[in-house]
This record gives sequence, structure tokens and C-alpha cells, in this order.
Amino acid sequence: MEGGGVAEKQASYTYWVRDMREDAAPLPVPRKLSADDISKQEQPNTLGSVWNKAGTWEEKNLNAWASNRIKELLKSLGSLEFSSGKACIDEVSKCSGDAFLVTVRNKKRVGYTYELTLKFNGEWLIQNEKKKIKGHLDIPEFSFGELEDLQIEVRLGEEKDLAGEDKKQICKDLGLFLTPIRQKLSDFEQELKDR
Repeated sequence: MEGGGVAEKQASYTYWVRDMREDAAPLPVPRKLSADDISKQEQPNTLGSVWNKAGTWEEKNLNAWASNRIKELLKSLGSLEFSSGKACIDEVSKCSGDAFLVTVRNKKRVGYTYELTLKFNGEWLIQNEKKKIKGHLDIPEFSFGELEDLQIEVRLGEEKDLAGEDKKQICKDLGLFLTPIRQKLSDFEQELKDR
């Protein structure tokens, strides 16, 4: 029995001990890489930062650029003529939201979500009298790729002497700003994609 015990000790499990037999692979020898070796390892055409060569996940905040660009585009709308008057956008009084560029698996994806308030100034012919009317156009939350669903809510200034029908006509006229606003925001989306 003693002989069997010695054989068992030699065949015991040795996971952490390196096998030093002659047929085992030799240990790797460290060597200094040349510039040629390094250039072969670099992946060409990666998106994003230098540190993210694998193109895994990288998110870039574009809020400042996007807010400024949306304001620039909407200020350039000019005025619209209606059957009973005209109006123009004075300023973008509210432009809040988020815009971002994400690199995922070496593919670029962009997106945004914004809310806008545009201040307008206009003049309408009401009961054979020209009246100056001010107010706001509110554009509730809108996102990337959803410009077809864009809606405008009209808030008139404190015009106490306007009849209900006149208010309806003015709101209907101001709804015509929807098409040029949608076009400017479409231009913004394209610029965002090209970044």
C-alpha cells in the first residue's frame, strides 16, 4: 500500500504549477516594438476620440452648439404675409433641450430633444383698422426624426379688444409659420448629422 500512496502523490492535481517538461512551450521573450509594428496595430477610419480606437461607446454633448444654431436658423425666418396682415419672428425667447453625438461600435448616431418659444410681432387689418399684435409661438417637445409631428401653440399678447373670430383668424394665420420652421429645423438636423 505504501507504493500506491507514492504514485498518487505524483499524479496529484497541480493547476498553478507550470509544467516544466521539455514539450511545454517556451516563455515569451519581451521585445521593443518598432514604429512599423505600432502602425500595423492601429485601426484606420475610427470615429470619435483617439483614446477610443475600438469605437465602443462615446457620447459628446452638443448642447451649446445646437442651441446657438437653432436660434440662428429661426431668427433668419423673416416675415410672412397673410390675407389680412403680416408677422415676423422677433427673437427666440426659449430654446432648451439636449443634443448629442454618440459613437457606438464605430458608427455615429446623433439625436436631440428641444422645446422652443418664439416671440412674434405682427400687424393685422381688423374691422378696417390696422392693429399691432404681439405674442408667442410655443413649440412643445420635438425630437430627432419627428419634425412631421411638429405643432405650434399660439399665445397672443394682451389684446382685449379682439373678437373671438379675429383671434381665430390670427391664430390660423400664425399657424402658417409651421412650414418654414419645420424647414429650418430640418436644415439643423442635416447639419447635426454632418458633424
